[in-house]
Amino acid sequence: MRFHYGDGATFICGYEAGCLGFTLYHQLTDHGVKCVILAPTTMPKLKGKKKIKTDKRDAALIARCLAHRDYSAVHIPTDKDEQIKEYIRMRIDHKKDLKKTKQRILAFCLRHNYRFEDGTNYWTQKHLTWLRSLKPEGLYQEILEEYLLTFDNLTDKIERLDKRIEELASDEEYQEKVHNLTCFLGIKTQTALSVVAETGDFKRFASARHYASYLGLVPGEDSSGEGQTRLGITKAGNSHLRMLLIEASQSYSRGQVGYKSKALKARQQGCSPAVIAYADKANERLRRRYYKLTLSKSKKMNVAKTAIARELACYIWGMMTENIA
Repeated sequence: MRFHYGDGATFICGYEAGCLGFTLYHQLTDHGVKCVILAPTTMPKLKGKKKIKTDKRDAALIARCLAHRDYSAVHIPTDKDEQIKEYIRMRIDHKKDLKKTKQRILAFCLRHNYRFEDGTNYWTQKHLTWLRSLKPEGLYQEILEEYLLTFDNLTDKIERLDKRIEELASDEEYQEKVHNLTCFLGIKTQTALSVVAETGDFKRFASARHYASYLGLVPGEDSSGEGQTRLGITKAGNSHLRMLLIEASQSYSRGQVGYKSKALKARQQGCSPAVIAYADKANERLRRRYYKLTLSKSKKMNVAKTAIARELACYIWGMMTENIA
């Protein structure tokens, strides 16, 4: 190596972000090896070779990206941020399990012709009382009891995890940031803490558009010459935060422009007047824009919600970087 490159050469190793997480990165850096984690969505693809994937080709592509610096490096979170991220995602996994359990219980009732006719909403107290009053024959009774036991266990666990997330959000490092973010419609403690922990330093993004691009919420483009062809969103970057913001944007599809619910007013208590004014301005604009997109421009609801999520990400960047004037 010295014969080819001399004593002043610097060697860098890298790997694609994936199932390895940050473990390999920390192991290499602890041994004095400079390492970067490459974001797969920013790496150029080899033309005509999409159907051929081998370790050799992947290694060559990574080496080419490192040599040409034709990639974006993944942000390395602090140990505390990484732990909180894993904790919140674990809670989301349990929430998915609860959803599947609910679907299985409803499917069981449908297969055996048990129909809930004392209301229109499922999983209310009345619906749960009806489920527990059912008396199927034979082994079916035991099956239903096991399903309901799983439902109760997951419900209790999620309530316990939510309380723990509230405790984590009250830590001095996160408390003010989380509190400020909950001034936006659709953003409560869990979403706010995820945004803060997974983004890290917001000032590493030069502008709000760069932050929206990091979340994959900006439209793609395939233009040539004078013609412009806009594509769907790029879906690059942090898919978890993108999902959370799109879910949060659904809150702007309801209610009157300028209306503030009691819950939102309660969340805004204790924040500075400047932060509240900035959040109110964002809430009013985004709700007005949603109605304009869907009613005046006849955009599909999902398209409108995605557009609102992109602007919400920009407002979040502004608040976290104190650009709220």
